[in-house]
Amino acid sequence: MGVLAIDAGTTGVTALVVTEDGRIDGRGYAEFAQHFPEPGWVEHAPEEIWQATLAACRTALDQASTPPRCVGITNQRETAVLWDRRSLAAPRRAIVWQDRRSSAICARLREAGHEPRVTELTGLRLDPYFTGTKLTWLAENDPVEGDPAIGTVDSYLIARLTGGARHVTDPSNASRTLLYDIVAGAWSPELCELFGVPMDALPELVPNYGEIGRTDPDSFLGLDLPISGLAGDQQAALFGQTCFTPGDVKCTYGTGSFILVNTGDQVVRSDAGLLTTVAWEDPSGNRTYALEGSIFVTGSAIQWLRDGLGILDTAAESEAVARSVPDSGGVVFVPALTGLGAPHWDPEARGTIFGLTRGTTKAHLVRATLEAIAFEVRDIVATMDVRVMKADGGASANDLLMQLQADQLGIPVERPVIQETTALGAAFLAGLGVGVWSSPEELRKTWHLDRRFDPGADDGTAYARWRRAVDRSRGWA
Repeated sequence: MGVLAIDAGTTGVTALVVTEDGRIDGRGYAEFAQHFPEPGWVEHAPEEIWQATLAACRTALDQASTPPRCVGITNQRETAVLWDRRSLAAPRRAIVWQDRRSSAICARLREAGHEPRVTELTGLRLDPYFTGTKLTWLAENDPVEGDPAIGTVDSYLIARLTGGARHVTDPSNASRTLLYDIVAGAWSPELCELFGVPMDALPELVPNYGEIGRTDPDSFLGLDLPISGLAGDQQAALFGQTCFTPGDVKCTYGTGSFILVNTGDQVVRSDAGLLTTVAWEDPSGNRTYALEGSIFVTGSAIQWLRDGLGILDTAAESEAVARSVPDSGGVVFVPALTGLGAPHWDPEARGTIFGLTRGTTKAHLVRATLEAIAFEVRDIVATMDVRVMKADGGASANDLLMQLQADQLGIPVERPVIQETTALGAAFLAGLGVGVWSSPEELRKTWHLDRRFDPGADDGTAYARWRRAVDRSRGWA
């Protein structure tokens, strides 16, 4: 029997049915709307996420040759969701991880001297990226009456899947909220008071695998299945890439790009702009940690070229267009469309394009966008000790990008056969939770190399231009 994995991403929901030998037996996908009510604001309607989940799962299950034995969930992290505990209706749209509206709250708390203590407890920074300041903004600007449940997308989906029976989250998601003590492994009363979040509205903390709850047949496609795996999308991708050994590194190229390195049971602190986060926790309570570099805009920069500028018909054609020119013609694009994440952490930075001439074509801009993704990842990996990097996510299918990445890093980049490793990680966790697989070591056998990109020569000129351009983008606002 297979495992049904639900990957509730930023722009849509993917559902996979994964077999015991790690093959994909069924696949479904459904998009949901992106709402931009004001500059810098990004919202999702929770009900639309739920309907996309149902649609994607129907398609995947219809394609599968065997019924699933259990369900695993992975999700866009940091997004703040509120819903009624009884009706499960959401009184307002969710505030998405990309949203910047709480910048002033972060600045206020930073000026009051709170950031060192917040970082000590959470491994994070005061940035609008994280859930806590979004909840502060809601309390101050758009309070909800009654006693709503508060959580991230995983918690909301589990509430819907179980017909409201379970209000839970796991340490990987909790460790992205600014409300969780990563050493104690618990919600922090001190942080909840600081951000004005009622602790009794937060979800119960459960391990990343084991029986977390059961789906309600009346709510979820007539299915009565254990929900036995749960993780935030980037930690799920680390698990799906079988990065189980300290020092293993992966980069997921999705809406943004996220580089995680497994640090084992050690809480490793970074002075180079990286975040300390929980990777996963087993049913015995043993936690594995990671260092993370978070880049907000990479794949979504390609989407912007398509949807915002109209210079691409599809994201997939970016490779062919970029290959039509030998280089970017001196054009440098800093895609700080929602500020800059690691290692700069500047929410006020703005997207900028430099080096335009009368000879600049759309091909130069597309190639400059692919180069920017490779440069952003290089900025982070330069702070790590990395020998090989595993790549996954939608943009990892772009061979030109992967080669540019290897050239910039000076190390091999390995792409697996199954690049949907976020959903795969959710499936692996769920399967471990019910005994489909006996151990992480058994899962290593399911990972297969698609292609290895070895680094070529690079004289550093383009990267030097990039660093100058980043400095100028940070002073723009």
